[in-house]
Amino acid sequence: MTGLLFELTFFLAAPVWLLMILAPAWRLTERLAASPLTVLPILAVWAVLAVPVLPELWTAVSSPDIDTFRELAALANGAGAIWAQIIAWDLLLGQWMYREGRRLSVPPLLMAPLLLLTILLSPIGLPLFLAIRALWASRAVHRTEEPALR
Repeated sequence: MTGLLFELTFFLAAPVWLLMILAPAWRLTERLAASPLTVLPILAVWAVLAVPVLPELWTAVSSPDIDTFRELAALANGAGAIWAQIIAWDLLLGQWMYREGRRLSVPPLLMAPLLLLTILLSPIGLPLFLAIRALWASRAVHRTEEPALR
């Protein structure tokens, strides 16, 4: 059962990721990406996985150290709960990146690999996106100031 729930966490997030990457201009994509409720099914799976290991989970988060965390991750439900939490937060992060990219008119062909990288390695995808976001934001400011200079 734990293995199935582990797999389910990604499959619950995948449709939103696919829409943001492959159909960024669709109205449904924009509506889904604007909603934090997309993570609720993933968090429900997290709860099912976390309840059996709640004492170990509580110990790991209330007195964090590497050995306690390692003990939690060694438990199937502990690893599954950690995975579900990562999937949920990465999805929220991806949704924010998608909305920011749309707001700043970052081309979908640039956003798609950034979102894909964020699915796989968000600690790399986010800083890259932040750099691109800063570049696009400065370009937008420059474009709005240009007519005033003429």
